Amino acid sequence: MPRLSRVVAFSLASLAMAGTALADPPAAHAPAKPKQAVIISFDSARDISQWKRSRALAARTGAHFTYFVSCVFLLSPQTRKEYTAPGKTSGKSNIGFAASKQEVIERLEQIRLAASDGHDIGSHGCGHFDGKDWSEADWLSEFGSFSHILENAYSINAIAPEPAGWRDIAHKVVGFRAPYLSANEALYRALPAVGFLFDASGVSRGPALPPTGNGITRFSLPQIPEGPRSRPVIAMDYNLYVRHSGGFERPSKADEFANRTYDAFRAAFDAQYQGKRIPLEIGFHFTLMNDGAYWNALERFAGEVCTKPDVECINYRDYVTRQRTGEKQASVGG
Repeated sequence: MPRLSRVVAFSLASLAMAGTALADPPAAHAPAKPKQAVIISFDSARDISQWKRSRALAARTGAHFTYFVSCVFLLSPQTRKEYTAPGKTSGKSNIGFAASKQEVIERLEQIRLAASDGHDIGSHGCGHFDGKDWSEADWLSEFGSFSHILENAYSINAIAPEPAGWRDIAHKVVGFRAPYLSANEALYRALPAVGFLFDASGVSRGPALPPTGNGITRFSLPQIPEGPRSRPVIAMDYNLYVRHSGGFERPSKADEFANRTYDAFRAAFDAQYQGKRIPLEIGFHFTLMNDGAYWNALERFAGEVCTKPDVECINYRDYVTRQRTGEKQASVGG
């Protein structure tokens, strides 16, 4: 055999003997990604049918929500003077009160059922006043009213019997969202004084990890791109309502508005799901604006994303509790 042929044959034999030693090293495992968190919340939480609808959505999707309750809806026209807002006379509220004692009974039952389902009951204050100029004492007064009315709602309204464990529900309120998202530094001095753990009154340029300071974790509703020109809008149904129709009902365009809202939510979700997986926060009310366009979009969105195995639609309280206790966030892919 010519010399060159012998060299080539020897080289091939050597490679064969080396076997897997010269094979490509196995690819390194991709780092585990945390589950994508989606935090959906509802402000004021008045309408009974929307309580039921939201709880049914949670049951279908496995989601857990935060309900920021306004305590004036736990007072009837007969008991409204139980509440006195800072700087106001008793019985005053920007959003009214419950229409009747029966409505209070039904709302209390929905709160109890939501809590038993694992949802988070938070505070939206009481009378939906703008607290931007309130002092720390004013905020403490408002929180005191909320706590007193929620805890004693059955006795205040002469409703019997009070369900077992009701006061435990009241004592587990640890979060707040300010009406109009209107907060000041006095608020953040008052929150730890009443034992709260988080505030969700902020607004951020996009999804942001919540910082913690002075014992309070501060969440922010993100501005997300929306519409044909991708202009940023706060991820809340009311802000979309103002964007789409100037705050006036246009039911003939409900489908268009629903599709725009869904597209905005889904694009904001996909950006995080495929990226850094920062929690996506979405805020809602129980009002069916533009013929329910925003709720229709929310149900479509939650039905698609909350059911994914690598997504968790989690409430604020549980998210904060997990972070505080050092529990490792659920992850996939590692």
